[in-house]
Amino acid sequence: MIPPLLRTNPEFRRFFCGQTVSLLGDQVSMLALPLTAVLVLHAGAAQMGYLTTLYLIPNLLFSLHAGAWVDRLGRRRRVMLATDLGRALAVATVPVAYAFHHLTFAQLYVVAFVTGSLSVFFYVAYGGLFQVVVAREDYLEGNSLLNGTRAVSYFAGPSAGGVLVQVLRAPYALAVDAVSFLWSAFFLARMKVVEPAVPDEDDGGMLAGARWIRRSPIMRAELLGVATINYFNFLFFALFVLYATTSLHIGPASLGLVLGAGAIGGIAGSLITGRLTKRIGLGPAFALGCFLFPAPIILVPAAGGPKWLILLLLFTAEFGSGFGVMILDITAGTISAALVPQPLRSRIAGAFMVVNYGVRPLGTITAGILGSTIGIRPTLWIATTGAVAGILWIVPSPIMSMRDVPEPAE
Repeated sequence: MIPPLLRTNPEFRRFFCGQTVSLLGDQVSMLALPLTAVLVLHAGAAQMGYLTTLYLIPNLLFSLHAGAWVDRLGRRRRVMLATDLGRALAVATVPVAYAFHHLTFAQLYVVAFVTGSLSVFFYVAYGGLFQVVVAREDYLEGNSLLNGTRAVSYFAGPSAGGVLVQVLRAPYALAVDAVSFLWSAFFLARMKVVEPAVPDEDDGGMLAGARWIRRSPIMRAELLGVATINYFNFLFFALFVLYATTSLHIGPASLGLVLGAGAIGGIAGSLITGRLTKRIGLGPAFALGCFLFPAPIILVPAAGGPKWLILLLLFTAEFGSGFGVMILDITAGTISAALVPQPLRSRIAGAFMVVNYGVRPLGTITAGILGSTIGIRPTLWIATTGAVAGILWIVPSPIMSMRDVPEPAE
């Protein structure tokens, strides 16, 4: 049965179709790029940390400027389309260079930085386009559908990526991501939306989004909570593939299936989030997601013993984390879409990304330093236990008393 929003809203349907395949390609790339570094170029802990950092550092450098520029421009759909084309071109250079035996760490670093920079512009425009395409009363359903698709991509993408790496070698698997960006661009080009007019007067400048978040106790607590989780989660993420392949001796295909197990939990999370929010409220559901997302990955550094037990613990960790992150993302996206005023949408998104995404390269840098000094497994223990502390920002905030979709803020 086709969900009502997809039947009745053709523009959202095009948006949904484009993002569905693009998310799948992203998940293939998320496995194939680090495996290219590990298996083809024989990366160590420090190099893996640098690679992930270069993908994430543009969030610190460009988010505020990108948000202000997109708000002034107002053409969010065109910005997203252009960045999809740019990312497709950048990612496609990796399999081409590998085919001609010229692939180097320098190229991987450049590709990571370029795609990360373009992704900043894509995502500061994303939320504003979602607000235009989806009616307020459909925010929860729209976020559930998009995040449910992302959950499916978590399963199909890494699983397919693991098989593609095994069969074709890691660099060639990246071609799938390049094609997915072109697919997204095709559907964005077909969308017909009327975006709000850009105000003529100056409404606060580049830092208006940051000031708005500072004054909003709900968004401030949400940002601090998820930023804490993401700092430690990316400390974990930067070393997980290296740890799984070299310390736990998990092959690429098995690793893809392990990562894909998170999608099963994610699908379950996306299906129950609507009912969960009706039962306990939107805010408490968000808080629950903030706990359930990081807590299960404690099982990863705890894994040991026979191979079947290690795989069972990794599958359990990914399933539980996937379940929690879907609850978190759907509820967080709904709160943000409902609260944030349209004229400041991209600047608020940019300010949010500076902190929430900006802590991620700090996490990966920390991973490289700690992984090289105290060892990978002790670093993973720090990462997994520290991430759970994000819930401490949420519990004393007004989020806990939020039952329904909030009214737009001034």
